[in-house]
Amino acid sequence: MQGALTRYRIIAWIVGMVLLALTLGMVLKYGPTKDATLVETVGFFHGFLYMVYLIATFDLSRRVPWPFKRMVLVMLAGTVPFLSFWAERHVTRHWVPEPAPALSE
Repeated sequence: MQGALTRYRIIAWIVGMVLLALTLGMVLKYGPTKDATLVETVGFFHGFLYMVYLIATFDLSRRVPWPFKRMVLVMLAGTVPFLSFWAERHVTRHWVPEPAPALSE
């Protein structure tokens, strides 16, 4: 389960950063500069990385038995700027049980 959590945390941060770059690109595209270069470049990567994010979220939700609604909400967090960062922190702190302490002999 720890590996699934680590994969989820890494891809959540990557998707969040790429989504912020895409949002900046949208501001540039529809702003005074009308430059769509950033959107054309980053848009493809965000789409691909979002699919990886969905797979990592699904994998984590199966290892830690989440209700279907929680899984869908975490998956949708990758579509709203800054929300994937919050969701990653919330998942790590509240929705994944702490590992059992090792028994010392």
